[in-house]
Amino acid sequence: MVAVNFFADSQTTHLVLVSTVNHIARLRTFVQQMTGLVQSAGSDEPLILREGGALLHELVTHDDWLPEQFSAPDPQRYRQYLLHCDPYERFSVVSFVWGPGQKTPVHDHTVWGLVGVMRGRERCEEFAIDPARGVPVKTGEHLIDPGGIDKVSPTVGDIHVVCNALADRASVSIHVYGANIGAVRRHIFADGAVQPFVSGYANSVTPNLWDRSGAA
Repeated sequence: MVAVNFFADSQTTHLVLVSTVNHIARLRTFVQQMTGLVQSAGSDEPLILREGGALLHELVTHDDWLPEQFSAPDPQRYRQYLLHCDPYERFSVVSFVWGPGQKTPVHDHTVWGLVGVMRGRERCEEFAIDPARGVPVKTGEHLIDPGGIDKVSPTVGDIHVVCNALADRASVSIHVYGANIGAVRRHIFADGAVQPFVSGYANSVTPNLWDRSGAA
């Protein structure tokens, strides 16, 4: 279809290509801003969570830049797509896609993280380790709507369950973590036991943020 449009109406095709480049530029700008933030902030986690949260809010208030293949739900389980990883693995950007009824197990992160809902609605159930029994106990829950930002880390609260709060359609959120999160050894808490896990990613390719030829 693209090839037919190209020969039939090259001007129309050119406009479509420029539009696509402009949309993905939102993610490119966010990556550039986050790179500058983690470079200047160093280990100042409160600064990263505060200013990074504002940057993520700006990104997820626009639902026109995420390529379709990185927002595709799976009928069996939620999907975690890598969008970008800093070359020094200081942070990573991931899209999470939840089909109706899908949820995570109780898990931790071990690094700082930011969650911005872009599409749908998510429910987060918060947990803390009971010092007497050594098991996680629920301490609260909240809903996150589009544009909402959540924060996690060992210092502000790191254990939770996240699920799609909608029964009739998928929800999509953009997560930023202070590491290459798909390669971090983390923990699942189930049946009174702590199980190590490494999440990995659902994709083998990432979006091309750096092709500016359409705009040029």
